Formats: sequence, structure tokens, C-alpha cells
Amino acid sequence: MIKQVFLVILLIGTSFNSFSQETLKAGEPVFKPGEKLNYSLKYGFFTAATANLRVEETDKVFEGHPAYHIVVDAKTAGAFDVFYKVRNRYETFVDQNTLLPYYYAENRKEASYKHKDNVTFDRENNRITAAKGVYPFKGKVFDFLSAYYFSRGIDISHIHIGERFDLQYFLEDGVHTLSITYVGKEVVDSDIGKFNCLKFNPTIIPGRVFRKDSKLYLWITDDNNRIPVKAHVELIVGSLSMEITGANNLKYPLNSVSK
Repeated sequence: MIKQVFLVILLIGTSFNSFSQETLKAGEPVFKPGEKLNYSLKYGFFTAATANLRVEETDKVFEGHPAYHIVVDAKTAGAFDVFYKVRNRYETFVDQNTLLPYYYAENRKEASYKHKDNVTFDRENNRITAAKGVYPFKGKVFDFLSAYYFSRGIDISHIHIGERFDLQYFLEDGVHTLSITYVGKEVVDSDIGKFNCLKFNPTIIPGRVFRKDSKLYLWITDDNNRIPVKAHVELIVGSLSMEITGANNLKYPLNSVSK
């Protein structure tokens, strides 16, 4: 459950894609090597898991191009770590100019379940090679990590309330699409400050985790950093929230508002 919700929350961080695939372009990255973001995931009042995102420099070169190495470590906490231990790592290597991914890997350990995947993006031939097969694609397709970091730099100055848009990403067995609606602006209080935020609402597919009428919202700082501050999702039983607990080595100052 934690893995599914965490992936959805990160994918909503890509919700600035309000442009067509043909016109979507990466501007100057709004992050820099050394950036670190920390989050806690709470089930009701209890901390269920923690997640740490970081951008690293790397000596690896792909097709002659330098890359950024982006890593996420997620693990259960407290009583959840006793009854259902999770130790997951997700990482991607993206082009420093286009921010498109060359290589994505995940190593998931969830109780007795273990899963590894290594994904390569062949953009010359428009195909993705992963553990379960080879998949064709068109346009800009990301893994969920590269999608988030790419979209943080998209110009959203002309976005309107109620506007709905899609993003393509690859996950495990194919290319999927996430539909998201822009809700508006709100002020959000967090452990690291109080911020003006943009609020988004994605379409949720009901199943083992989400009800048919479940709602998921994400609040992202309305500044040059575009980092998620808070998320809240309704589950079949209870709800899960994500809250930021730390943000270090950001490219731009965080614009907190007076309390």
C-alpha cells in the first residue's frame, strides 16, 4: 500500500505539464546537485514511513551526455516497520540539458516480497527495455522520478483553475497516463515553514488501496523551487498524508509567509 500511494504522490509532482507533448520543453533546472528533500508519510496520526529524495552528481555519461543521478529511499517506520517492513530504493539518470531519462532502476523489499527492475530508454528507436519486456512509446515518456524533476521547471504562469492535463510515464509493464486537475492556490503550514502553494487533484483508479470516490490532493510551493509540501489521500480504510520535514541545498530560497 505504501509503495502505491508514494508513487502516486510523486507522480502528482509532475502536474505542471499543461502543454502538449510537442511544445513541452525543459527550461533551466530549478534544482541543483546536493538538493535533499525529506518527507514523512502518516496513516492517521501515526508515522507509517519516511522518504528521502536527493540529486547527486555522477561521472556516468550516456550517449556522450552528462547526467544527474536522482535517488529516492523509502522505508516504513515505527510499528509499521515491525509488521510490514519496507526498504525501497528508486533511482534515475537524466540528461543534464533535456532532463529526459536514460536509465531507471528500482529495488523494492516489502515484507517477504522483493522486486528489481532496470529500465533503459532508447529514444532513437522509441522503445523502452525493462524486466518484463520491450515497449514502444511516442513523445516524451518518463519514469516517475525523472517526470517529477522535469516538470518542476515547466512554466505554469498561465494555468487556470479546473484545467486538466496528462503525463506519460513508464512503470513496470508499460507506458501509463496520469490525469490531473489544477484546483487553485492555498497557504499550507508545515514543519519547515508556511508557504503559498498550488493545489492539484489527480484522477484515482479504484482498487485494493483506493475507494471509488477517494480524493487525492497535493500542495506544491508557488515559488521557483516547486517542491511538494503536503499531500493527502483517502484510502479504503482511513487516509494517508505526506508532509515535508526537511529541504536542504535548494537552488532558490524558500519563500515562506508570515504566520
